[in-house]
Formats: sequence, structure tokens, C-alpha cells
Amino acid sequence: MKIVLQMFSFRRGRSDFFVVKQNDKVDIFTVASLANVSPATVSRTFNHPNLVRLETRKRIEKVIEESGYIRNRAAQAMHGKRSGTIGLIVPTVTNAIFSEMIQSFSDAISENGFTLLMATHGFNLRKEYEILRKLLEHRVDGVALIGLDHAEATYQLVERQGVPTVAGWNYSESSRISCIGADNREAGAVAAEHLVALGHQRIGMIFPELDGNDRARMRFEGALSVFSSAGIDTPESFRARSPYEFGRAKAVGAEILGGPNRPTALLCGNDIIALGSMYAARHLGLDVPTCVSIVGIGDFDGSADFEPALSSVRIPAHRIGTRVGHHLVSAIAGNAEPGITRIRFDVDMIARKTSIGPIRK
Repeated sequence: MKIVLQMFSFRRGRSDFFVVKQNDKVDIFTVASLANVSPATVSRTFNHPNLVRLETRKRIEKVIEESGYIRNRAAQAMHGKRSGTIGLIVPTVTNAIFSEMIQSFSDAISENGFTLLMATHGFNLRKEYEILRKLLEHRVDGVALIGLDHAEATYQLVERQGVPTVAGWNYSESSRISCIGADNREAGAVAAEHLVALGHQRIGMIFPELDGNDRARMRFEGALSVFSSAGIDTPESFRARSPYEFGRAKAVGAEILGGPNRPTALLCGNDIIALGSMYAARHLGLDVPTCVSIVGIGDFDGSADFEPALSSVRIPAHRIGTRVGHHLVSAIAGNAEPGITRIRFDVDMIARKTSIGPIRK
């Protein structure tokens, strides 16, 4: 059986017909012949489309679509060429924590001709190392990680392989690899300063587990430092751990707010936990913010649409993801500055409806 491909010739102003055997795999030479261009022009259409005339590019893309041609990336990688893929390893995609960053990162590399290979490790740093090995086996051209808490084996692997690598989301002036993100210690401090400035003295804290999560740990440490300087004690009964899960955060929030000696404010490690705490308060019949003020960290897409609108520390996830993507593309092309790159984004306290001063009774 044969397949007949019809392609309109822009140069000759008529329809041309080409015949390709169905049992034969279409290669780059076939595409070049059908499009009446050189194989180098077909390759350029994939790798540097901006260098190909729009008329020519459309003709090539039509042939590719109708013939079913697929590039053999594995063969390219075996011959030392780029695979055209970039790996991204994130802790989770089950909620909104990293979604905005993932989208902007994907957009940034896609517009430069790269494909995203993404995997999650569920906050398991050993699993992250194993995933990294698999991505490198697939010859990804670069790797993006989240945060700066990683197994020693992970650090050693990226250093020995020499693959361009950048950590997104967290900034540290002493990072072992390039990092682009916010100072999460500052984010925690800014949230705490907001509650202190409102006059709260009885402040609870709900954070995820700190081990293996430098973002949460640094936010927690930054907040505690502010409370300590202000002479505010946060007893153990006012502290709790919750994963980034709405249901669990609601249950933990109810435990802290359900006692007779409840705090007048809650500082939550991120907006997911803050939202769960808001529903816990509502379940207990406590009005937010008159009975308890609640502040999150992250200011995710939609936080302003909660009812009431959530006060949160804004971390510019979209800008971070875009910058991480552009940095990796530049590093892969050999255009980035040598050595470790560290880029810090500012955070901002966005005060909305869930935080006011304590109501005196």
C-alpha cells in the first residue's frame, strides 16, 4: 500500500503529488526531497526555525505532518548531538505549589526548541537521585531541580557529568550549583513581620516537614527569628506539621484552633496549608479574620480569589520559571557566564482580607 501526499507548491502555484511507501520509515532525506529543500534546511527548521523563511518553513512542516516524520533524537544523542530535551524534577504536581513555575519554565524552553521531560519525587531525595540518573541516561541537555536540599549523590552526579543544572525556587548566596529563586528565609520573616506589626502576640505556625525541604525550613527559621526579636514565644502547642495537602492541613488547623487557649493568628508554610486552616476555622465557627488571622506564603494563582481573600507573601513563580528556562537554554548553547549563577528575586507581603490586628475582648 502506498500513501499519496498532496502539497501545494508556493513557488509553482499548483498542487504537487508525492508517493511514499507506507512500509518505509520516512527520514530527513525524504522530507527534504518532498519539500524541495536540503536536509540541512529541514534540520534548521527544527533547531533554529527563526533562520528559515516562513514560506519554506510552512512547506517543510506540511510535509512533516503528512508524512509522519519523527526525528531520531536517540541517534542524535549517541553521536554527541543535543537531544533537544531538558529535564525538570519537582517534588509534586498534586497541587498549585509549582504549577505556575512549571508552566512558565516549559514555555521558556519550548520557544527555544526544547522539549520538557518532567518527573516528581514526592519529597524523597533518594528517589530524586534515581530519577536524575534516568534523565541523564536519556541524554537530556540540561536539568532543573527545585530548591537546594539534594542528596550528596545528586550533587556529585551533576558535577561529574558536567550537564548544565540549575536549582529553581530557592536562592542562597552559598549554593553549590546555580540557583534562581527567592530567599525563603526572607519570605518567612516578611510574613512574621506582618503579623507582629498588626499587634499579634499569640501566633501559631503550621509548616510541612522541614527535613529535605529547604524552602520550608528557611521560611520557618526566618519567621522564628522575627518572633524571637519581638519577644514572642511560640509554644509547641501552637506549632504543627502538615504536608501540602488541603485535607490534612484542615485537620491540623482544627487541632490548633480547637482548644480554649487558641492563637489569634496562624502563619502557614504555604497557601495550600493556609487554605486548609481557613476551612478548619470555618468548621469550628471561627470567623477569619476577626477570631483568627491567617497568612500564607507563595501567593499562588487563585489565592486572591479565596473567600475571604488570603493574605500571603508573594513569590514570583512565573518570573522564576521563565528565568530558569532561559538560563538553561543559554547554558546549553554555551552562552551563559562560566561558574555558578545566583539570581535572587524579591518577595512582597500582599495583605488582603485574612489578616487584621487581634480583637480585644
